[in-house]
Amino acid sequence: MAIQQTTIKPLAPYAPVLKPAGEGLAGGIGFTFLLAAAGYGLAQLPGLHFAGQMACAILLAVIYRHIWGYPQALRAGIAFSGKTLLRLAIILYGLKLNVLQVFHDGPSLLVRDFAAALFALGCTLLLAKWMKADLKLSLLLGIGTAICGAAAIAAVSPILRSKEENTAVSVGLIALVGTLFAIGYTLLRPVLSLTELQYGVWSGTSLHEIAHVALAAAPAGDDALAAALLAKLGRVFLLVPLSLVLILVQHRFTRRTAATGGEPDRSSNSAKKLQLPWFLLGFAAMSALGSSAAGQSFLHAAPAAMNGITTVTTFLLTMAMVALGLGVDLRGSGNAVAKPLAAMLIASVLLAAGVYFTV
Repeated sequence: MAIQQTTIKPLAPYAPVLKPAGEGLAGGIGFTFLLAAAGYGLAQLPGLHFAGQMACAILLAVIYRHIWGYPQALRAGIAFSGKTLLRLAIILYGLKLNVLQVFHDGPSLLVRDFAAALFALGCTLLLAKWMKADLKLSLLLGIGTAICGAAAIAAVSPILRSKEENTAVSVGLIALVGTLFAIGYTLLRPVLSLTELQYGVWSGTSLHEIAHVALAAAPAGDDALAAALLAKLGRVFLLVPLSLVLILVQHRFTRRTAATGGEPDRSSNSAKKLQLPWFLLGFAAMSALGSSAAGQSFLHAAPAAMNGITTVTTFLLTMAMVALGLGVDLRGSGNAVAKPLAAMLIASVLLAAGVYFTV
């Protein structure tokens, strides 16, 4: 009886896939670091410095994804940058918020900020509904417009369980639109009948990012810049209460879905537990630390340390944006982005006009 021979195929071609987890983690973090550094360098070029390093880094990440594809071997490190480093950046961002200063020097600004934020968010969502736009993407853009741009979008994305693609696209759009608005403000300032203080309040209450506020207000003088940053800090302060509201709404929606026999969100194993994301607790804690007497004395005594913390925070956020940008696939998504972008643009124009006529 003949013995049938069996050919064993070598496993060599599959060896590169079986990389140690640690190698993918370190490599992915290093990869996002390199792209973030490239984005920082790109933002130093004339013309591109208005866009900022986050927008430039996201652009590089999206280009890389569409030319070379997603680097699967580095997925663990990229995910670490997009989640853990992102949350760390949000925590450090809390040092920028001096709660005592907001309440002591600008209670009227806080009321104005609340009204402006409510208007911006509500207007964006109403326009998105009327245009039949993607409501999830429109909600992220509305929150970024209403509160503090990319930082707000990054903070609420885990609460809303947003897709990484929506988060990255909304951050990129906020950076682009905010930059254009800030440049427009500087061009309009000489022809507007506003004092330095009024111009600063207008900028801080209506522009998207802290960087955009500084860009628009600095040319108007120190008084305008101080008023603009104080007004903007009031909007940053609204990040925590807004997040709490979103958590409650998400919790009630999950419970209602479960009660009606619907399909609950698989990312939520229980509708009974209500948890505040730990990084928002860290954000509040760092804000309290920076607002304390000890924190303020240290920051005033060591401005270089605060500048260093700001630089690190921005770069960590840029690395996180790279990770999100690598997950973006824009092929075929142009129509999905156009309507939310239009809603955000119209809401931003109406917000700017409304604040201008009330300062």
